[in-house]
Amino acid sequence: MNAASIIKIMNAKAQFSKNHPKFEAFLQSVFSRPIEEGTVIEVTITRPGEEPVTANIKVQQSDLDLLTELKGLT
Repeated sequence: MNAASIIKIMNAKAQFSKNHPKFEAFLQSVFSRPIEEGTVIEVTITRPGEEPVTANIKVQQSDLDLLTELKGLT
């Protein structure tokens, strides 16, 4: 990755943090310790003029194993 790309990503991250400070704090809190088996992750999407749509998963050991394998690809 070249320096220009890194600067572009860093600027975009700074803008995101400025626009959404509570979300950044939320992510820091959540990822301050590992996600463990049995954790429930829920996501709700609310588009303008539409009803919210929610889905969730209960984290299983196979999910954690997959994330470990994906981390090894980098």
